[in-house]
Amino acid sequence: MKKALIYGILASFFFAFTFILNRSMNLAGGYWMWSASLRYLFTFPVLWLMLARSRSAGKVWKAVKEAPVPWLVWSTVGFGLFYAPLTFGSVLGESWLAAATWQLTIAAGVLLTPLFGKQIPIRNLGWSILILAGIFMMQVPHLERMEVRTVVLTLVPILAAAFSYPLGNRKMMALCAETMTTLERVYGMTLCSMPFWIVMSVWAWVKSGPAQGGQIFQSLCVALFSGVIATVLFFKATDMVKDNPRHLAVIEATQCGEVLFTLLGGILLLKDRIPEPVGLAGIAVIVAGMVGNSLSAGE
Repeated sequence: MKKALIYGILASFFFAFTFILNRSMNLAGGYWMWSASLRYLFTFPVLWLMLARSRSAGKVWKAVKEAPVPWLVWSTVGFGLFYAPLTFGSVLGESWLAAATWQLTIAAGVLLTPLFGKQIPIRNLGWSILILAGIFMMQVPHLERMEVRTVVLTLVPILAAAFSYPLGNRKMMALCAETMTTLERVYGMTLCSMPFWIVMSVWAWVKSGPAQGGQIFQSLCVALFSGVIATVLFFKATDMVKDNPRHLAVIEATQCGEVLFTLLGGILLLKDRIPEPVGLAGIAVIVAGMVGNSLSAGE
């Protein structure tokens, strides 16, 4: 459990680059559809190269051919319906708002537990609600200064993404054989989500023309940091505890670390404002929720 917890926290650090760089690309005039599709178009060849020296790619392809529809559907849900709405919501507001709203996935993951034949871990749900309360406290001063339209267009897409990510991840964990590694599963899901990303990239070309050099480079960084490093770390962590719903809820809750990392990155790189006192109190509540969630797993 301790090793999985470390992996989860490290994943949250690398996932934070998603919000910071997506916001940076938007400020530079980059189209959000390119930001979304380029991440996975770059991620796929990197993963393929990582598996090229072994027979893993062929092993994954064989598994996909045995159940093509579930692979295509749940990969598109877990990656496509997760990242496209998340990218759209991320570019409309500051990076901290997207990262904070994304933490709805903590509660979403807990609430999805009955779909897999297990009871909701009530104690973990309680800690998740505390974490969300801290996130809300941290964002109150900012929400008061934002237009309603911006808030809604940020909240609704990210809410959809918050449920799609754990749903797709858990469905694929149930579908894949025990012998399939985390890297193989991520590669297979990326492969099966390619039709979605190809269609989106064509649409992006029609709507805004080709992506510019700066957006291409930053998308490559997102692909490496978030699409490869963070995703493999997080999926590895969830694989390690997938048979224990309480431990799984704890690992999914580590992603609230993205808020802290994104906040720091936004201040240092995008000149975001330093949190007001109520925001600092919210950060303290988030940390308390993470610690309580972790301790509850050992009881």
